Amino acid sequence: MRGLVFFGFMVTFAANAQTPMGTIATHDALVTGGLEVHADRASLVSNASVTAYDRAAPIDLARGGQVLVCATSQFHLLHSGTGPSLLFALDRGAFELRSFSQPQDVILTPDLRFTLATPGALDLRLRVTPNGDTCVDNAGSNAPTLQVADSFSDATYRLIPGQHVLFEHGNLREVVDRETSACGCPEPVTPPPLVATTPGQLTSPAIAEAQHPFPAAVSQGLAPATPIDNSSPAGEKHTQIAATLNYGTNQPDSTAVPAPPNTTTAATLAVTPPPPSPPGAHDIFHSIGHFFHKLFHPGN
Repeated sequence: MRGLVFFGFMVTFAANAQTPMGTIATHDALVTGGLEVHADRASLVSNASVTAYDRAAPIDLARGGQVLVCATSQFHLLHSGTGPSLLFALDRGAFELRSFSQPQDVILTPDLRFTLATPGALDLRLRVTPNGDTCVDNAGSNAPTLQVADSFSDATYRLIPGQHVLFEHGNLREVVDRETSACGCPEPVTPPPLVATTPGQLTSPAIAEAQHPFPAAVSQGLAPATPIDNSSPAGEKHTQIAATLNYGTNQPDSTAVPAPPNTTTAATLAVTPPPPSPPGAHDIFHSIGHFFHKLFHPGN
């Protein structure tokens, strides 16, 4: 009996379990929500939140197709209704969706809600800027027709296959219906190649830039073509000396470091002539005697 109850519980649990929505590599994004992690991949079970790192993070959908969450974008994936229908929600940034549509698919942005008016093959690119501008590219002649609704008013808009639009500030009444800017992920930037500093030796771009500064600034006229050189003329040696200088003593300091020959130091560059010595005792008595001689012998 206990075995039957236990078995019945397991059957009920399996019947109520949700089918995973898709999988994503954990090294591409920060993933939270209902997950099952196996090695370096996370299976998105329910209410998944995906924040891409510094590169696009692909989500392979269990129903077929893919969502590409663009670099640094924040995206949510949830079940919608029954069956394989999904809710795709974008908090910020951009994403690209390629999958055959399902009847209860929903796409959300902070201002707008997209639902399906007709079925079709989704090749959708969507971007939301910080000021709310919402760029939508419903690419392809076989794309579905999308019904767009304003989350804060009764305004609606019908987005047909192949249409590329911009809703300024997320407002369905301010539409640029022939938008030309890209709505999806930017093209990946190819890292600069390694630089050969000496024959047979390669170094990274960061090291090369430190050794050869301002190449881009020079090309843009922001820095002189010849770097300013504050060093000494050719042939003159510069040596930094760490020494302790003592004044008012006749004993040399045993810790002082002697300057090497032909080397200019701060001590020799700043030489102050000594003050004149006070008159000696012989000079004082000579002056007093000369004064009394003039006093008693005014004619001499």
